[in-house]
Amino acid sequence: MTDFFELALAQRACREFGPEPVTDAQIARVLAAAVHAPSAENRQPWEFVVVRDPVARAAIGELMAKAWSTVGRRFSEGRLAPGLFADVERGAMGGIAKAPVHVVVGADTARSLAVTAPASIFPAVQNLLLAAGAIGLGAALTTIAVGHADELRSIVGFPDAVLPIAVVPLGHPARRLGAPRRDDFSLHTHRDHYGRNW
Repeated sequence: MTDFFELALAQRACREFGPEPVTDAQIARVLAAAVHAPSAENRQPWEFVVVRDPVARAAIGELMAKAWSTVGRRFSEGRLAPGLFADVERGAMGGIAKAPVHVVVGADTARSLAVTAPASIFPAVQNLLLAAGAIGLGAALTTIAVGHADELRSIVGFPDAVLPIAVVPLGHPARRLGAPRRDDFSLHTHRDHYGRNW
Protein backbone atom coordinates (compact mmCIF):
# COMPACT_ATOMS: atom_id res chain seq x y z
CA MET A 1 0.00 0.00 0.00
CA THR A 2 1.25 3.49 -0.86
CA ASP A 3 1.88 5.68 2.14
CA PHE A 4 -1.03 8.15 2.38
CA PHE A 5 1.14 11.16 3.18
CA GLU A 6 3.53 10.47 0.31
CA LEU A 7 0.54 10.15 -2.00
CA ALA A 8 -1.19 13.31 -0.75
CA LEU A 9 1.99 15.38 -0.94
CA ALA A 10 2.75 14.19 -4.49
CA GLN A 11 -0.72 14.71 -5.97
CA ARG A 12 -1.00 17.13 -8.86
CA ALA A 13 -3.19 17.66 -11.90
CA CYS A 14 -2.41 15.62 -14.99
CA ARG A 15 -3.49 17.30 -18.24
CA GLU A 16 -1.53 15.25 -20.80
CA PHE A 17 -2.05 11.54 -21.25
CA GLY A 18 -0.36 8.66 -23.01
CA PRO A 19 -2.21 6.18 -25.23
CA GLU A 20 -2.11 3.23 -22.81
CA PRO A 21 -5.61 1.96 -21.95
CA VAL A 22 -7.17 2.10 -18.50
CA THR A 23 -8.77 -1.18 -17.46
CA ASP A 24 -12.21 -1.68 -15.99
CA ALA A 25 -10.51 -3.04 -12.87
CA GLN A 26 -8.54 0.20 -12.46
CA ILE A 27 -11.67 2.29 -12.93
CA ALA A 28 -13.55 0.14 -10.42
CA ARG A 29 -10.79 0.68 -7.84
CA VAL A 30 -10.84 4.46 -8.12
CA LEU A 31 -14.64 4.62 -8.10
CA ALA A 32 -14.83 2.34 -5.06
CA ALA A 33 -12.56 4.83 -3.30
CA ALA A 34 -14.70 7.73 -4.52
CA VAL A 35 -17.94 6.38 -3.05
CA HIS A 36 -16.33 5.92 0.35
CA ALA A 37 -16.04 9.67 0.76
CA PRO A 38 -18.24 11.43 3.31
CA SER A 39 -21.48 12.91 2.02
CA ALA A 40 -24.01 15.32 3.48
CA GLU A 41 -26.63 13.33 5.41
CA ASN A 42 -25.07 10.19 3.87
CA ARG A 43 -27.21 10.85 0.78
CA GLN A 44 -24.40 9.76 -1.57
CA PRO A 45 -25.70 11.92 -4.42
CA TRP A 46 -22.84 11.14 -6.79
CA GLU A 47 -23.45 9.77 -10.25
CA PHE A 48 -20.48 8.81 -12.44
CA VAL A 49 -20.54 8.34 -16.20
CA VAL A 50 -17.36 6.61 -17.39
CA VAL A 51 -16.84 7.86 -20.94
CA ARG A 52 -14.56 5.85 -23.20
CA ASP A 53 -16.43 6.44 -26.46
CA PRO A 54 -14.08 8.51 -28.67
CA VAL A 55 -16.92 10.60 -30.13
CA ALA A 56 -18.27 11.51 -26.69
CA ARG A 57 -14.78 12.24 -25.36
CA ALA A 58 -14.12 14.49 -28.35
CA ALA A 59 -17.41 16.31 -27.71
CA ILE A 60 -16.43 16.87 -24.06
CA GLY A 61 -13.02 18.07 -25.25
CA GLU A 62 -14.73 20.54 -27.60
CA LEU A 63 -16.78 21.90 -24.68
CA MET A 64 -13.58 22.41 -22.69
CA ALA A 65 -11.89 24.16 -25.61
CA LYS A 66 -14.94 26.36 -26.18
CA ALA A 67 -15.14 27.30 -22.49
CA TRP A 68 -11.40 28.07 -22.40
CA SER A 69 -11.50 30.13 -25.61
CA THR A 70 -14.57 32.17 -24.67
CA VAL A 71 -14.03 32.74 -20.94
CA GLY A 72 -11.26 30.70 -19.33
CA ARG A 73 -8.27 32.13 -21.15
CA ARG A 74 -9.29 35.74 -20.51
CA PHE A 75 -10.06 34.98 -16.86
CA SER A 76 -6.76 33.13 -16.29
CA GLU A 77 -4.37 35.51 -18.08
CA GLY A 78 -2.43 37.42 -15.49
CA ARG A 79 -3.82 35.27 -12.67
CA LEU A 80 -1.72 32.17 -13.37
CA ALA A 81 2.04 31.93 -13.54
CA PRO A 82 3.17 31.62 -17.19
CA GLY A 83 4.15 27.94 -16.89
CA LEU A 84 0.89 26.98 -15.22
CA PHE A 85 -1.09 29.05 -17.72
CA ALA A 86 0.58 27.19 -20.61
CA ASP A 87 -0.08 23.83 -18.94
CA VAL A 88 -3.75 24.65 -18.33
CA GLU A 89 -4.16 25.94 -21.87
CA ARG A 90 -2.61 22.79 -23.39
CA GLY A 91 -4.96 20.70 -21.28
CA ALA A 92 -8.08 22.68 -22.11
CA MET A 93 -7.26 22.86 -25.81
CA GLY A 94 -6.81 19.13 -26.32
CA GLY A 95 -4.57 17.46 -23.76
CA ILE A 96 -7.44 16.45 -21.51
CA ALA A 97 -9.53 15.31 -24.48
CA LYS A 98 -6.82 12.72 -25.23
CA ALA A 99 -7.31 10.97 -21.89
CA PRO A 100 -8.62 7.45 -22.60
CA VAL A 101 -11.32 7.89 -19.96
CA HIS A 102 -13.41 10.84 -18.84
CA VAL A 103 -15.35 10.40 -15.62
CA VAL A 104 -18.21 12.87 -15.68
CA VAL A 105 -19.36 13.44 -12.12
CA GLY A 106 -22.89 14.60 -11.38
CA ALA A 107 -24.96 15.30 -8.31
CA ASP A 108 -28.45 13.83 -8.10
CA THR A 109 -30.60 16.56 -6.58
CA ALA A 110 -33.37 14.03 -5.97
CA ARG A 111 -31.06 12.51 -3.33
CA SER A 112 -29.59 15.72 -1.95
CA LEU A 113 -30.10 19.44 -1.83
CA ALA A 114 -28.44 21.24 -4.72
CA VAL A 115 -26.85 23.66 -2.25
CA THR A 116 -25.13 20.86 -0.29
CA ALA A 117 -24.24 18.66 -3.29
CA PRO A 118 -20.69 20.05 -3.71
CA ALA A 119 -19.94 19.14 -0.07
CA SER A 120 -20.50 15.53 -1.11
CA ILE A 121 -19.20 15.53 -4.67
CA PHE A 122 -15.81 17.16 -4.13
CA PRO A 123 -14.71 14.79 -1.34
CA ALA A 124 -15.65 11.90 -3.66
CA VAL A 125 -13.60 13.44 -6.47
CA GLN A 126 -10.65 13.92 -4.10
CA ASN A 127 -10.80 10.24 -3.16
CA LEU A 128 -10.90 9.37 -6.86
CA LEU A 129 -7.84 11.55 -7.55
CA LEU A 130 -5.86 10.03 -4.68
CA ALA A 131 -6.83 6.50 -5.70
CA ALA A 132 -5.77 7.19 -9.29
CA GLY A 133 -2.36 8.33 -8.07
CA ALA A 134 -2.05 5.27 -5.84
CA ILE A 135 -2.34 2.95 -8.84
CA GLY A 136 -0.11 5.01 -11.12
CA LEU A 137 -2.74 6.88 -13.11
CA GLY A 138 -2.95 10.58 -13.78
CA ALA A 139 -6.13 12.55 -13.20
CA ALA A 140 -7.35 16.10 -12.69
CA LEU A 141 -10.36 17.84 -11.24
CA THR A 142 -11.77 19.99 -14.06
CA THR A 143 -14.92 22.07 -13.97
CA ILE A 144 -14.55 24.23 -17.08
CA ALA A 145 -16.94 22.10 -19.17
CA VAL A 146 -19.64 22.66 -16.54
CA GLY A 147 -19.94 26.17 -17.96
CA HIS A 148 -21.85 24.41 -20.73
CA ALA A 149 -23.86 22.21 -18.37
CA ASP A 150 -26.78 21.54 -20.71
CA GLU A 151 -24.48 20.38 -23.49
CA LEU A 152 -22.46 18.23 -21.10
CA ARG A 153 -25.68 16.78 -19.66
CA SER A 154 -26.81 15.92 -23.20
CA ILE A 155 -23.52 14.18 -24.10
CA VAL A 156 -23.68 11.82 -21.11
CA GLY A 157 -27.47 11.55 -20.78
CA PHE A 158 -27.89 13.03 -17.31
CA PRO A 159 -31.56 13.62 -16.49
CA ASP A 160 -32.63 17.10 -15.35
CA ALA A 161 -32.27 16.17 -11.67
CA VAL A 162 -28.56 15.37 -12.08
CA LEU A 163 -26.31 18.43 -12.10
CA PRO A 164 -22.97 18.10 -13.91
CA ILE A 165 -20.28 19.07 -11.38
CA ALA A 166 -16.92 17.95 -12.80
CA VAL A 167 -15.07 16.05 -15.49
CA VAL A 168 -12.12 13.96 -14.33
CA PRO A 169 -9.80 12.82 -17.13
CA LEU A 170 -8.15 9.54 -16.26
CA GLY A 171 -5.18 7.84 -17.89
CA HIS A 172 -1.47 7.21 -17.82
CA PRO A 173 0.52 10.46 -17.61
CA ALA A 174 2.31 11.38 -20.83
CA ARG A 175 5.29 12.52 -18.76
CA ARG A 176 6.53 12.40 -15.20
CA LEU A 177 4.73 15.14 -13.32
CA GLY A 178 7.06 15.78 -10.41
CA ALA A 179 6.05 17.20 -7.06
CA PRO A 180 3.54 20.04 -6.87
CA ARG A 181 4.66 23.47 -5.74
CA ARG A 182 2.83 24.41 -2.57
CA ASP A 183 3.27 26.99 0.16
CA ASP A 184 4.12 25.56 3.55
CA PHE A 185 0.91 25.12 5.54
CA SER A 186 2.24 27.48 8.22
CA LEU A 187 1.95 30.43 5.83
CA HIS A 188 -1.83 30.05 5.87
CA THR A 189 -2.43 28.75 9.40
CA HIS A 190 -3.34 30.78 12.46
CA ARG A 191 -3.51 30.02 16.17
CA ASP A 192 -6.93 30.63 17.70
CA HIS A 193 -7.47 33.86 15.76
CA TYR A 194 -6.70 35.05 12.25
CA GLY A 195 -3.39 36.93 12.22
CA ARG A 196 -1.73 34.91 14.99
CA ASN A 197 0.75 32.97 12.97
CA TRP A 198 1.28 29.27 13.51
